[in-house]
Amino acid sequence: MRLLAEAATHWDRHGYAVLPAFLSEEDLRPGLSDLGLLFPSATQFHADADPARNAAFRDDEYGGLVSFPFASVELCLLAVHPLLVRLARGLLRTSAIRIYSAEAWAKFTGATVYEQVHHRDFMNHTVVVPSDEPAHRHVELFVWLSEVSEDMGPTHLVPVDETRDLPLLPHEIPRAEHPGLYEREVSAAGPAGTVVAYRGETVHRATELTRSGGARYSLHCSFRPASDEWVGRQGWGDRSFAPGWAEFVERASVDQLGLFGFPPPGHSFWTAQTIARLQARYPGLDTSPWHGRPHAGPPD
Repeated sequence: MRLLAEAATHWDRHGYAVLPAFLSEEDLRPGLSDLGLLFPSATQFHADADPARNAAFRDDEYGGLVSFPFASVELCLLAVHPLLVRLARGLLRTSAIRIYSAEAWAKFTGATVYEQVHHRDFMNHTVVVPSDEPAHRHVELFVWLSEVSEDMGPTHLVPVDETRDLPLLPHEIPRAEHPGLYEREVSAAGPAGTVVAYRGETVHRATELTRSGGARYSLHCSFRPASDEWVGRQGWGDRSFAPGWAEFVERASVDQLGLFGFPPPGHSFWTAQTIARLQARYPGLDTSPWHGRPHAGPPD
């Protein structure tokens, strides 16, 4: 509780929070055991064991991005791990939240240029603009699945108190125009399990991987207040056709499914007919919670 309170204070004041090893080795282990289903290992990539597989990661800094649902149900569940959800609820100051984007990302030293200029993410996360009102913020979480030391391309962030006088647009801020911001940036380097939380208006950038034979793996999960429909990147109805979705739904908790927009138990949507149809769509899902009383949900 103290760690979450400190993170919320830092997030409010500076626009970001870095929580070293917030997820434990035990939390990460199931997902890490399946990482090879999505990405080559560092050894496999740098030995070019599978050139066709490696091609996706070359010459495109975003070539290593994979969208939810993942080939691994364990990695899907990790993206909505209860600790991550608790953190997002604490930062957003509400229990009524939605996950609006989830991606896994692999980067490999020398595959492409990962260095970026300072920028803000709101341009591809909302159709409007970021708000300073705590009730209308959204949060992006980076979860380091491997150790991300300074030579492994950690995200660098600039506290919002350093950028308050900058115009919101353009969203990119080149070094030549504001060299001082690059001198005042903070590194989000940390061990596996580290979580980096930041706001849509927080200036940040990716840095280069320089370690010989290196590989960096991460999860990127974004949350918003349930009512803020102007924030979003992925449509879950569309993604529900993808392989892996049904397996995730059948393993997820009622609370985790609520993050994707499943109506809670007790909602007027749930009738004998809709529950029967839900069971037909997801045969392995325990639908008993939707037969019961309204779900109280987690406390605010």
